[in-house]
Amino acid sequence: TKMAQAARLSLRMQKELKLLLTDPPPGASFPLLSPDTDLSSIDAQIEGPEGTVYAKGIFKIKIQIPERYPFQPPIVTLATPIYHPNIDNGGRICLDILNLPPKGAWQPSLNISTVLTSIGLLLSEPNPDDGLMCEASREYKYNRQAFDQKARSTTEKYARAGASGNDGCSQSVQTHSNSSNLMEPKGPDLLQCEVNDCFVSHKKLCGISRKLTLGSSASNQEKDSDRGANKVPIHHPL
Repeated sequence: TKMAQAARLSLRMQKELKLLLTDPPPGASFPLLSPDTDLSSIDAQIEGPEGTVYAKGIFKIKIQIPERYPFQPPIVTLATPIYHPNIDNGGRICLDILNLPPKGAWQPSLNISTVLTSIGLLLSEPNPDDGLMCEASREYKYNRQAFDQKARSTTEKYARAGASGNDGCSQSVQTHSNSSNLMEPKGPDLLQCEVNDCFVSHKKLCGISRKLTLGSSASNQEKDSDRGANKVPIHHPL
C-alpha cells in the first residue's frame, strides 16, 4: 500500500540522513540538513578536489528523492555551472548509477552517499569517452591546456564563495573555443552529444579511486583494478 511504502521510504531516509550527518562523503557538506529536514529534497555541496581544475570551488547539488526510492534512483543535478565533459549546461550528470538498468546501474543497495562520492570522483577523473558535452570532451582529450583554462575560469566565476552563479544554473556556461578547429559549428545544438547511452561507469570510477589511493607498484595497481572491477568500495551498508 501507499502508506506502507511511505513508511518504508521514511525509515530508509532517516537512516540515510544519519549517515550523511555522521559520515559524510569526502568533500561533501549539507548546510541546510538537520534531523527535521524534509527528506524529499536534499541540498548538498561538494568541494572541487584538490589538485584539479575544480579546486577551491564549491559546487551545489540538488537531490530529489522519488516516491519509489530506493527502487528508483535519486534525481541529481549540479546547480552550479561547470565546464566538464560529463555534466551539461543544465546540470545533468552523466553517471550510470543515476539511471535504472539496463542502460543504467542503479540498485537499491546504493544510496545518496554513494552518489555524492561518485560525483566527487567524476570531478577528479572526467571521462571524455562517455562525454555529455562534445566540446569539453574533445578539448579534454586533444587540447588539455584550453580545457584546463576554461574549467578553471568557469570554476572561479561561478563556484567560488559569493560567485554570481552559485545560486543556480540560470547562466549558461560558454563552451565555444576559438583555439580548436577540430569541429565546425553547426548550430545551437552543436555541444550536445547523443546521450541516450552516455553513462560513466560508477565501478570504473571506483577502480580509478583505488589506483589513486593505493600508490602501489604498477603490477599491484593492475591486480587491484581487476579485483575492483566487480566491487563497490565506497558503498555504505544500510
